[in-house]
Amino acid sequence: MPTVSVIVPCYNEQSTIGLLLDALYAQTFPREAMEVVIADGLSTDGTREAIAAWRAQHPDLVVKVVDNPKRIIPAALNLAIAAAEGDIIVRLDAHSVPAPDYIARSVAALEAGRGDNVGGVWQIHPGGKGWIARSIAAAAAHRLGVGDARYRYASTAAAVDTVPFGAFRRSLIARIGGFDESLLTNEDYEFNTRIRESGGTVWLDPVIRSVYFARPTLRALVRQYWRYGYWKAQMLRRYPHTMRWRQALPPLFVLGLVVLGLLSPFWLLARWLLALQVSLYALVLLAAGFHAAFKQRFVPLVVGLPLAVAAMHLSWGSGLLWGLLRPPKPRRLDHE
Repeated sequence: MPTVSVIVPCYNEQSTIGLLLDALYAQTFPREAMEVVIADGLSTDGTREAIAAWRAQHPDLVVKVVDNPKRIIPAALNLAIAAAEGDIIVRLDAHSVPAPDYIARSVAALEAGRGDNVGGVWQIHPGGKGWIARSIAAAAAHRLGVGDARYRYASTAAAVDTVPFGAFRRSLIARIGGFDESLLTNEDYEFNTRIRESGGTVWLDPVIRSVYFARPTLRALVRQYWRYGYWKAQMLRRYPHTMRWRQALPPLFVLGLVVLGLLSPFWLLARWLLALQVSLYALVLLAAGFHAAFKQRFVPLVVGLPLAVAAMHLSWGSGLLWGLLRPPKPRRLDHE
């Protein structure tokens, strides 16, 4: 039986780290063949104390904590891998809750040769209370919001471009290298791009399931997606061929708004085109909102879903355009 190291980047996750550790303790995979390595960015909210208290109550599961002074996710992952001792690495986040069979199914897929990096689907839950948080969760699982990001909605197993939380053999790191610490986000996509370009396979299996908590507010959602767009632009500088049609639409939409907005005071046709663009977009969003509200029996989605999807599109698109214009400036980030 292979040994497994679960690696977890973490910074100020006191409210969710216990949920993750409880879920790992409940795994069907043998506890004696598993360890957890948490790379903590010197948390200040009591996360370290929460981990220590949990560990004291569960001595039969090995939980290691390593410092991540850079406080960025790819550095945390590399530090955790360096401290890990397992044959197989399973990457999770401190705000995720894997299903009880998550590790067992991930290991089974690897041993069956399905892929070099295997992962599953997110079951997206609200990150807070209220109709906005629920609307954001609905948008984060909606095709209109996430396009062909299959790990958010897939029902069939297939080879894909990327998976969010992957499981891979330690030997993969020796072959393609670790996570790129110059990318402060989008590090999973870049890692999976190198796997595919080396002739490997990234495999998504929907029986591998984990809960992902969406952002609780529109402000947090905008920050998250602007950051995703900005660092996607840095990815495209190295791998321009990885751009997908769904990823091109938001920046093109934002660019259209900017150009037509600037031309509108001087050109009647630009005013008409801008009005048409905004009107059609609003109608599509409202239709999606009504459909989601009817399907989920939750009336606030009529307004909430369009707001959340628009926040995702506009912030991601503007972040990508800004990233193409400006070189990256490293800074501390919150979790993905």
